[in-house]
Amino acid sequence: MKLIVGLGNPGYEYHLTPHNLGFMAVDRLAESCGVEVARREAQALTAATEIEGERVILAKPQTYMNLSGMAVARLRERYELPVQDLIVLLDDVDLPLGTLRIRSRGSAGTHNGLKSVIGALQAEDFARVRMGVGPDRPLEDRVSYLLKPLRRAELETVADMIERAAEAVSVILKEGIPAAMNRFNRRATSPET
Repeated sequence: MKLIVGLGNPGYEYHLTPHNLGFMAVDRLAESCGVEVARREAQALTAATEIEGERVILAKPQTYMNLSGMAVARLRERYELPVQDLIVLLDDVDLPLGTLRIRSRGSAGTHNGLKSVIGALQAEDFARVRMGVGPDRPLEDRVSYLLKPLRRAELETVADMIERAAEAVSVILKEGIPAAMNRFNRRATSPET
């Protein structure tokens, strides 16, 4: 069994913000499996389903981004899973909009939600699918950018990236992390090219 967690903030006001891409990707996976991430457990909304023949728990922590680790740790304990059976989906303001970056381990970088997960688990050895939300302009205030609704012009790129992130999870489950890295860790191409 695998635990697939999307990071984000609960509440309608955060729904279409860059910081909620993890929630959106988990919802996309749930939709493709015909389930709804709605069962309340361990400070998260969850759904049990199957992807690529593997039993999975889809989860959206309800602790707000900076405390995501509390819910992830409780879910991992509840299902008695090793940390290597965790896949985390999250936004990354340090990657250009539309870029996917898959890693099997590593630091949190500037992402407070991922810092919380690593801190709560006391481990970095889990897969993460980072979805780039970095704008093509310098950022003066990261927090307000991440919590402000996406611009209409960005929505198509974001929808495509969420679709690719869901595909990447399927590849991770079926073929492994290296195969997913080879297939999806490419620089996003701008619409003009």
